[in-house]
Amino acid sequence: MLNKDAYQAVMAAFAQSVGAGPEHHVLVVEDGGGFHVPALQGHPVGIQTVTLPPYSPELQPVERLWKLTDATLANQCFESLDDLQTTLGEQCAWLETQPDLLTRHTLFHWWPL
Repeated sequence: MLNKDAYQAVMAAFAQSVGAGPEHHVLVVEDGGGFHVPALQGHPVGIQTVTLPPYSPELQPVERLWKLTDATLANQCFESLDDLQTTLGEQCAWLETQPDLLTRHTLFHWWPL
C-alpha cells in the first residue's frame, strides 16, 4: 500500500542502498504523490528531493510510454493477475526491442542524450 509510512521506509532503504550521507548527496525527483511526505525528522541524511510541477509529463518521459504498454491491456478482462502480468511482460519485452519507437516517445529537444 502506498502511504507515508511505506514511503519513509522506501526512502530509508534507498538512502542506505546508494550510500547517501553527509559526504554523498543524492537528489530524488518525485511526482506530486500525496504520500511523498518525509518523516518528522525529514529525509534521510544525504537525500534531497525535488517535486515536479503538477501536470508536467514533459518532465517525466516515462509518462509518454504508458500508451504503449496499455495498448495490449485496454478493453480486456483477464482471468487472473498472472495473466495480466504475462501480457504486460510480453509487451514490455517487445518494447525493449524497439529502441526507435521508445526514442520517438521520450526524446525531447532539451533532453540530454
